Amino acid sequence: MIADIKPYPAMRISGVEWLGEVPQHWDVLPLKYWLGMNRAVLPETTDSDFEFQYLDIGSVGTGVVSEEPQRIRFADAPSRARRVVRDGDTIVSTVRTYLKAVWSAEKTDGDLICSTGFAVLSPREGTLPRFVSYLARSRSFTDGVTAASVGIAYPAIAESQLGALRFSVPPLPEQAAIVRYLDYVDRRVRRLVGGKRKLIALLTEQKQAIIHRAVTRGLDPDVPLKDSGVEWLGDMPDHWDVLPGRACVYEKQESNVGMVEDTVLSLSYGRIIVKQKEKLRGLVPDSFETYQVVDPGDIICRPTDLQNDRTSLRFGISRDRGIITSAYICFGAQEQVDGRFGHLLFHAYDLKKVFYGLGSGLRQNLSWEDFKYLPCVTPPLPEQVAIVRFLERATAEIGTAVSRTQREIDLLTEYRTRLIADVVTGKLDVREAAAALPEVDPLDTEQDLVGSLDPDTETTPEDLDALPEVVDA
Repeated sequence: MIADIKPYPAMRISGVEWLGEVPQHWDVLPLKYWLGMNRAVLPETTDSDFEFQYLDIGSVGTGVVSEEPQRIRFADAPSRARRVVRDGDTIVSTVRTYLKAVWSAEKTDGDLICSTGFAVLSPREGTLPRFVSYLARSRSFTDGVTAASVGIAYPAIAESQLGALRFSVPPLPEQAAIVRYLDYVDRRVRRLVGGKRKLIALLTEQKQAIIHRAVTRGLDPDVPLKDSGVEWLGDMPDHWDVLPGRACVYEKQESNVGMVEDTVLSLSYGRIIVKQKEKLRGLVPDSFETYQVVDPGDIICRPTDLQNDRTSLRFGISRDRGIITSAYICFGAQEQVDGRFGHLLFHAYDLKKVFYGLGSGLRQNLSWEDFKYLPCVTPPLPEQVAIVRFLERATAEIGTAVSRTQREIDLLTEYRTRLIADVVTGKLDVREAAAALPEVDPLDTEQDLVGSLDPDTETTPEDLDALPEVVDA
């Protein structure tokens, strides 16, 4: 069904550099002549008590809404909450367009308002909303809009510039064939990706169990145990101690003022991401003076909102010297603790349960004060090193399997992205393939393996977070 797809028999030059050639019978039109743009807005005379759902740019990813729209009154709404979104509309961020914040509205309640940082694209007669949705999420669309954006730190495209961009538009019957075909492929990619993410979740759970057992019970199954005195911790080896967090780690607060570190670190799903200053968008050299210095072997924590059930704490251990934003907490290991063991111990704890159980109430964010009194099981230092080495071996195959499966997900997602771009811009002819599809897709009657997971998302969802690497400090 996919291998038999061929290019169109007759092509012509589009006159648009990034678009290249298009099918002979397709139109090439400025966006403003093809789609409606920002047709409806809330006037300043709107009743102050009028309530609506508000969607800001930070709540939208590629094809998904990552946060539920906020319900607010007009009187309390920010001045940018003005653009009306109706069923069939596609909203496209006009600021930092390279982030690909694009979403298509289906079955909205009729009271959805988005930020003026979006352009609202409304299909006119002769255009299918889902075709617009696929086009707006395609790499070709993003490349065209990004190329026309202005600015370095905060690139944006004006409404007039967006409306002047030209795109290839197939006839309505061909739009229907394209949508039918891409929907078919999309369901299969989602199903494959969902199955592989479930495999990652199972492997991750297995790895978590191995790590938890080793760092809280040790390696000897016959060792005598004693009550740790901590309800949520249970028993531990008789010769181990329970020490407060301040006896195991200390907060590092070495400022970057006056320093010239070029390596900038960040934490993403348990992994330390290393970048160079000159490759970071939207940052100027002076801003790095507010960063803190990180040394190899330091433990990094990203404080999070513990009231959010979808949020879990993230920890990483650095292999490099560099700087990291002051929004993170950076720990150094005390003399009696191997930093690699401390890193794994923090990951092994159910820290939501732990911090809620400390009795100081709900927290929006964590600080060093939360860690100072955290009970930490502490084996003798040689045993900590032995546990780390054991875990390096015991989890290596699982880590390899997770990485391989994630790579397969990346390839599937990249294939889907490339296919959509080629189909919606007329590089591949799917008319015959779409006509040969079954009237009823078998997947429509089967249980969905994917749920809310979406292969458009740029990062792995938090509920499938890969566990920490066991690394040499």
